[in-house]
Amino acid sequence: MDHRALPVPDGLEGVRVDAGLAKLLGFSRTQAADIVASGGVLLDGASVDKSDRLRAGAWLEVSWEPPRPLAVEPVAVPDLGIIHDDDDLVVVDKPAGVAAHPSLGWEGPTVVGALAAAGFRISTSGAPERQGVVHRLDAGTSGLMVVAKSERAYTALKAAFHDREVEKIYHTVVQGHPDPFAGTIDAPVGRHPRSEWKFAVTASGKHAVTHYETLEAFPYASLVEVHLETGRTHQIRVHMSAQRHPCAGDAMYGGDPTLSARLGLTRQWLHARQLAFMHPATGEWVTFESEYPADLAHALAILRED
Repeated sequence: MDHRALPVPDGLEGVRVDAGLAKLLGFSRTQAADIVASGGVLLDGASVDKSDRLRAGAWLEVSWEPPRPLAVEPVAVPDLGIIHDDDDLVVVDKPAGVAAHPSLGWEGPTVVGALAAAGFRISTSGAPERQGVVHRLDAGTSGLMVVAKSERAYTALKAAFHDREVEKIYHTVVQGHPDPFAGTIDAPVGRHPRSEWKFAVTASGKHAVTHYETLEAFPYASLVEVHLETGRTHQIRVHMSAQRHPCAGDAMYGGDPTLSARLGLTRQWLHARQLAFMHPATGEWVTFESEYPADLAHALAILRED
Protein backbone atom coordinates (compact mmCIF):
# COMPACT_ATOMS: atom_id res chain seq x y z
CA MET A 1 0.00 0.00 0.00
CA ASP A 2 1.37 3.42 -0.99
CA HIS A 3 0.60 6.48 1.11
CA ARG A 4 1.06 10.25 0.73
CA ALA A 5 0.14 13.02 3.14
CA LEU A 6 0.53 16.72 2.31
CA PRO A 7 -1.28 20.06 2.44
CA VAL A 8 -3.46 21.04 -0.51
CA PRO A 9 -1.61 23.69 -2.56
CA ASP A 10 -3.26 27.09 -3.07
CA GLY A 11 -3.53 26.41 -6.79
CA LEU A 12 -5.95 23.53 -6.19
CA GLU A 13 -8.46 25.56 -4.16
CA GLY A 14 -11.97 24.60 -5.29
CA VAL A 15 -10.80 21.83 -7.66
CA ARG A 16 -12.69 18.52 -7.64
CA VAL A 17 -11.01 15.86 -5.52
CA ASP A 18 -10.46 13.43 -8.42
CA ALA A 19 -9.09 16.14 -10.71
CA GLY A 20 -6.87 17.46 -7.92
CA LEU A 21 -5.41 14.03 -7.19
CA ALA A 22 -4.67 13.56 -10.88
CA LYS A 23 -2.77 16.86 -11.03
CA LEU A 24 -1.05 16.51 -7.68
CA LEU A 25 0.03 12.85 -7.76
CA GLY A 26 -0.03 12.00 -11.47
CA PHE A 27 -2.98 9.59 -11.39
CA SER A 28 -5.39 9.24 -14.28
CA ARG A 29 -8.85 10.65 -13.53
CA THR A 30 -10.21 7.11 -13.54
CA GLN A 31 -7.58 5.84 -11.10
CA ALA A 32 -8.14 8.87 -8.85
CA ALA A 33 -11.91 8.26 -8.82
CA ASP A 34 -11.35 4.60 -7.92
CA ILE A 35 -9.08 5.54 -5.02
CA VAL A 36 -11.70 7.96 -3.67
CA ALA A 37 -14.48 5.36 -4.08
CA SER A 38 -12.44 2.81 -2.08
CA GLY A 39 -12.15 5.24 0.85
CA GLY A 40 -8.49 5.95 0.25
CA VAL A 41 -8.72 9.76 0.48
CA LEU A 42 -9.12 11.85 3.62
CA LEU A 43 -9.33 15.63 3.77
CA ASP A 44 -8.60 16.93 7.29
CA GLY A 45 -9.38 13.43 8.51
CA ALA A 46 -12.79 13.17 6.82
CA SER A 47 -13.78 10.93 3.90
CA VAL A 48 -14.64 12.69 0.66
CA ASP A 49 -16.49 12.03 -2.60
CA LYS A 50 -14.78 12.42 -5.96
CA SER A 51 -16.95 15.48 -6.77
CA ASP A 52 -16.17 17.25 -3.48
CA ARG A 53 -13.92 20.32 -3.67
CA LEU A 54 -10.43 20.65 -2.28
CA ARG A 55 -9.60 23.40 0.23
CA ALA A 56 -6.25 25.12 0.09
CA GLY A 57 -4.17 24.27 3.17
CA ALA A 58 -6.33 21.30 4.17
CA TRP A 59 -4.40 18.15 5.09
CA LEU A 60 -4.75 15.56 2.34
CA GLU A 61 -4.06 11.87 2.98
CA VAL A 62 -4.08 9.38 0.12
CA SER A 63 -3.62 5.60 0.35
CA TRP A 64 -3.74 3.31 -2.66
CA GLU A 65 -2.69 -0.04 -4.04
CA PRO A 66 -0.21 0.39 -6.90
CA PRO A 67 -1.75 -0.89 -10.16
CA ARG A 68 -0.56 -4.24 -11.41
CA PRO A 69 1.76 -3.97 -14.42
CA LEU A 70 -0.10 -4.53 -17.67
CA ALA A 71 0.72 -7.85 -19.29
CA VAL A 72 -0.49 -9.87 -22.23
CA GLU A 73 -2.43 -12.94 -21.11
CA PRO A 74 -2.78 -15.60 -23.81
CA VAL A 75 -6.54 -16.17 -23.95
CA ALA A 76 -8.12 -17.85 -26.96
CA VAL A 77 -10.87 -16.01 -28.85
CA PRO A 78 -12.46 -18.69 -31.04
CA ASP A 79 -14.35 -16.25 -33.26
CA LEU A 80 -11.33 -14.05 -34.01
CA GLY A 81 -10.99 -14.33 -37.79
CA ILE A 82 -7.62 -14.46 -39.55
CA ILE A 83 -8.10 -12.64 -42.86
CA HIS A 84 -4.44 -12.63 -43.93
CA ASP A 85 -1.18 -13.89 -42.48
CA ASP A 86 2.40 -13.60 -43.76
CA ASP A 87 5.89 -13.11 -42.35
CA ASP A 88 5.35 -9.39 -41.74
CA LEU A 89 1.77 -8.91 -40.61
CA VAL A 90 -1.51 -10.50 -39.69
CA VAL A 91 -4.91 -9.00 -40.49
CA VAL A 92 -7.65 -10.05 -38.08
CA ASP A 93 -11.42 -9.76 -38.11
CA LYS A 94 -12.08 -8.69 -34.52
CA PRO A 95 -15.38 -9.60 -32.89
CA ALA A 96 -17.13 -7.17 -30.55
CA GLY A 97 -16.23 -7.58 -26.88
CA VAL A 98 -12.50 -7.88 -27.57
CA ALA A 99 -10.07 -5.01 -26.89
CA ALA A 100 -7.01 -4.38 -29.04
CA HIS A 101 -4.58 -4.78 -26.12
CA PRO A 102 -4.55 -4.83 -22.30
CA SER A 103 -5.34 -1.56 -20.53
CA LEU A 104 -6.21 -0.37 -17.04
CA GLY A 105 -9.81 -1.23 -16.23
CA TRP A 106 -10.19 -3.83 -19.01
CA GLU A 107 -10.42 -7.44 -17.86
CA GLY A 108 -11.76 -9.06 -21.02
CA PRO A 109 -10.00 -10.73 -23.96
CA THR A 110 -7.64 -8.86 -26.27
CA VAL A 111 -6.42 -9.22 -29.83
CA VAL A 112 -2.77 -9.53 -28.77
CA GLY A 113 -3.71 -12.12 -26.15
CA ALA A 114 -5.73 -14.11 -28.68
CA LEU A 115 -2.85 -14.07 -31.17
CA ALA A 116 -0.43 -15.20 -28.44
CA ALA A 117 -2.78 -18.05 -27.50
CA ALA A 118 -2.95 -19.09 -31.16
CA GLY A 119 0.85 -19.26 -31.40
CA PHE A 120 1.49 -16.10 -33.44
CA ARG A 121 4.81 -14.34 -32.98
CA ILE A 122 4.38 -10.59 -33.34
CA SER A 123 6.70 -7.60 -33.38
CA THR A 124 8.42 -6.76 -30.10
CA SER A 125 8.22 -3.03 -30.88
CA GLY A 126 5.96 -0.87 -28.76
CA ALA A 127 5.01 -1.03 -25.09
CA PRO A 128 5.10 -4.61 -23.69
CA GLU A 129 1.31 -4.85 -23.47
CA ARG A 130 0.72 -3.58 -27.00
CA GLN A 131 3.60 -4.97 -29.01
CA GLY A 132 2.83 -5.13 -32.70
CA VAL A 133 -0.28 -2.96 -32.39
CA VAL A 134 -0.23 -0.10 -34.90
CA HIS A 135 -3.89 1.00 -34.54
CA ARG A 136 -6.90 0.13 -32.43
CA LEU A 137 -10.62 -0.56 -32.54
CA ASP A 138 -12.99 0.05 -29.63
CA ALA A 139 -13.86 -3.14 -27.76
CA GLY A 140 -17.48 -2.69 -28.89
CA THR A 141 -16.56 -2.21 -32.56
CA SER A 142 -16.07 -5.21 -34.82
CA GLY A 143 -13.98 -5.55 -37.96
CA LEU A 144 -10.51 -5.33 -39.41
CA MET A 145 -7.24 -4.73 -37.57
CA VAL A 146 -3.69 -5.22 -38.78
CA VAL A 147 -0.98 -6.30 -36.33
CA ALA A 148 2.73 -6.18 -37.19
CA LYS A 149 4.77 -9.38 -36.93
CA SER A 150 8.15 -8.03 -38.07
CA GLU A 151 10.01 -4.95 -36.90
CA ARG A 152 10.08 -3.47 -40.40
CA ALA A 153 6.32 -3.90 -40.66
CA TYR A 154 5.77 -2.19 -37.30
CA THR A 155 7.87 0.81 -38.30
CA ALA A 156 6.32 1.12 -41.76
CA LEU A 157 2.71 0.65 -40.63
CA LYS A 158 3.05 3.07 -37.68
CA ALA A 159 4.36 5.67 -40.13
CA ALA A 160 1.58 4.93 -42.63
CA PHE A 161 -1.15 5.39 -40.03
CA HIS A 162 0.52 8.54 -38.71
CA ASP A 163 0.86 10.00 -42.20
CA ARG A 164 -2.75 9.08 -43.13
CA GLU A 165 -1.63 6.73 -45.89
CA VAL A 166 -4.00 3.95 -44.81
CA GLU A 167 -7.53 3.71 -46.19
CA LYS A 168 -9.98 2.97 -43.37
CA ILE A 169 -13.62 2.40 -44.30
CA TYR A 170 -16.33 1.76 -41.72
CA HIS A 171 -20.03 1.03 -42.02
CA THR A 172 -22.45 2.25 -39.38
CA VAL A 173 -26.18 2.46 -38.89
CA VAL A 174 -27.09 5.85 -37.48
CA GLN A 175 -30.38 7.11 -36.19
CA GLY A 176 -32.36 9.34 -38.54
CA HIS A 177 -31.11 10.65 -41.88
CA PRO A 178 -27.90 12.70 -42.17
CA ASP A 179 -28.48 16.03 -43.89
CA PRO A 180 -26.85 16.28 -46.36
CA PHE A 181 -26.76 12.57 -47.24
CA ALA A 182 -23.01 12.83 -47.88
CA GLY A 183 -20.47 15.22 -46.44
CA THR A 184 -17.48 15.85 -44.20
CA ILE A 185 -17.40 16.45 -40.46
CA ASP A 186 -14.35 18.47 -39.43
CA ALA A 187 -14.46 18.97 -35.67
CA PRO A 188 -11.82 18.44 -32.94
CA VAL A 189 -12.31 15.47 -30.61
CA GLY A 190 -11.03 15.35 -27.04
CA ARG A 191 -11.87 14.16 -23.55
CA HIS A 192 -15.40 14.92 -22.41
CA PRO A 193 -15.25 17.66 -19.75
CA ARG A 194 -17.71 15.88 -17.43
CA SER A 195 -17.12 12.17 -18.04
CA GLU A 196 -14.32 9.74 -17.25
CA TRP A 197 -14.94 7.48 -20.25
CA LYS A 198 -16.47 9.63 -22.98
CA PHE A 199 -15.04 11.88 -25.67
CA ALA A 200 -16.65 14.93 -27.24
CA VAL A 201 -16.31 17.63 -29.86
CA THR A 202 -14.36 20.22 -27.92
CA ALA A 203 -12.23 23.22 -28.88
CA SER A 204 -9.25 21.79 -26.99
CA GLY A 205 -9.48 18.43 -28.76
CA LYS A 206 -7.33 16.99 -31.54
CA HIS A 207 -7.99 17.65 -35.22
CA ALA A 208 -10.50 15.06 -36.50
CA VAL A 209 -12.02 14.63 -39.98
CA THR A 210 -14.75 12.15 -40.93
CA HIS A 211 -16.11 11.72 -44.48
CA TYR A 212 -19.48 9.98 -44.78
CA GLU A 213 -21.95 8.85 -47.43
CA THR A 214 -25.44 7.41 -46.94
CA LEU A 215 -25.78 3.99 -48.58
CA GLU A 216 -29.37 3.16 -47.60
CA ALA A 217 -32.13 5.13 -45.87
CA PHE A 218 -34.78 3.45 -43.72
CA PRO A 219 -37.80 5.00 -41.96
CA TYR A 220 -35.89 5.75 -38.74
CA ALA A 221 -32.23 5.08 -39.55
CA SER A 222 -29.57 5.10 -42.26
CA LEU A 223 -26.72 2.80 -43.30
CA VAL A 224 -23.70 5.06 -43.73
CA GLU A 225 -20.22 4.46 -45.12
CA VAL A 226 -17.47 6.36 -43.33
CA HIS A 227 -13.94 7.14 -44.52
CA LEU A 228 -11.71 8.18 -41.65
CA GLU A 229 -9.08 10.78 -42.47
CA THR A 230 -7.87 10.86 -38.87
CA GLY A 231 -8.18 8.20 -36.17
CA ARG A 232 -9.19 9.72 -32.86
CA THR A 233 -10.64 7.62 -30.05
CA HIS A 234 -14.42 7.18 -30.55
CA GLN A 235 -14.19 9.54 -33.55
CA ILE A 236 -17.10 8.16 -35.60
CA ARG A 237 -19.33 7.76 -32.56
CA VAL A 238 -18.59 11.29 -31.35
CA HIS A 239 -18.94 12.95 -34.76
CA MET A 240 -22.21 11.24 -35.62
CA SER A 241 -23.64 11.99 -32.18
CA ALA A 242 -22.60 15.65 -32.56
CA GLN A 243 -24.67 15.71 -35.78
CA ARG A 244 -27.65 14.35 -33.78
CA HIS A 245 -27.40 11.03 -35.59
CA PRO A 246 -25.77 8.71 -33.04
CA CYS A 247 -24.84 5.18 -34.01
CA ALA A 248 -27.73 2.80 -33.37
CA GLY A 249 -27.17 0.86 -30.16
CA ASP A 250 -24.62 3.35 -28.81
CA ALA A 251 -26.02 4.14 -25.36
CA MET A 252 -22.89 6.09 -24.37
CA TYR A 253 -23.41 8.68 -27.12
CA GLY A 254 -27.19 9.05 -27.20
CA GLY A 255 -28.46 5.90 -28.91
CA ASP A 256 -32.22 5.38 -28.47
CA PRO A 257 -32.71 2.33 -26.18
CA THR A 258 -36.09 1.61 -27.80
CA LEU A 259 -34.50 1.30 -31.24
CA SER A 260 -31.65 -0.77 -29.81
CA ALA A 261 -34.12 -3.22 -28.29
CA ARG A 262 -36.13 -3.48 -31.51
CA LEU A 263 -32.97 -4.25 -33.49
CA GLY A 264 -31.58 -6.60 -30.84
CA LEU A 265 -28.43 -4.49 -30.41
CA THR A 266 -26.28 -4.68 -27.29
CA ARG A 267 -23.49 -2.49 -28.72
CA GLN A 268 -23.03 0.21 -31.33
CA TRP A 269 -23.76 -0.71 -34.96
CA LEU A 270 -20.25 0.05 -36.17
CA HIS A 271 -17.99 -2.18 -38.24
CA ALA A 272 -14.50 -1.72 -39.69
CA ARG A 273 -15.46 -2.90 -43.16
CA GLN A 274 -12.32 -2.32 -45.26
CA LEU A 275 -8.62 -1.72 -44.63
CA ALA A 276 -6.07 -0.93 -47.35
CA PHE A 277 -2.39 0.03 -47.20
CA MET A 278 1.00 -0.39 -48.85
CA HIS A 279 2.45 -3.75 -47.82
CA PRO A 280 5.69 -2.98 -45.93
CA ALA A 281 7.61 -5.85 -47.57
CA THR A 282 6.32 -5.95 -51.16
CA GLY A 283 5.33 -2.33 -51.71
CA GLU A 284 2.03 -3.64 -53.12
CA TRP A 285 -1.25 -1.87 -52.31
CA VAL A 286 -3.31 -4.50 -50.47
CA THR A 287 -7.00 -4.34 -49.60
CA PHE A 288 -8.91 -6.44 -47.06
CA GLU A 289 -12.66 -6.64 -46.43
CA SER A 290 -14.86 -7.98 -43.65
CA GLU A 291 -18.50 -9.08 -43.76
CA TYR A 292 -20.99 -7.89 -41.15
CA PRO A 293 -21.12 -10.12 -38.06
CA ALA A 294 -24.38 -11.85 -37.16
CA ASP A 295 -25.71 -9.23 -34.72
CA LEU A 296 -25.24 -6.34 -37.14
CA ALA A 297 -26.59 -8.31 -40.11
CA HIS A 298 -29.68 -9.22 -38.09
CA ALA A 299 -30.33 -5.59 -37.12
CA LEU A 300 -29.90 -4.49 -40.74
CA ALA A 301 -32.33 -7.17 -41.93
CA ILE A 302 -34.98 -5.86 -39.52
CA LEU A 303 -34.52 -2.31 -40.86
CA ARG A 304 -34.83 -3.53 -44.45
CA GLU A 305 -38.08 -5.34 -43.64
CA ASP A 306 -39.79 -2.17 -42.34
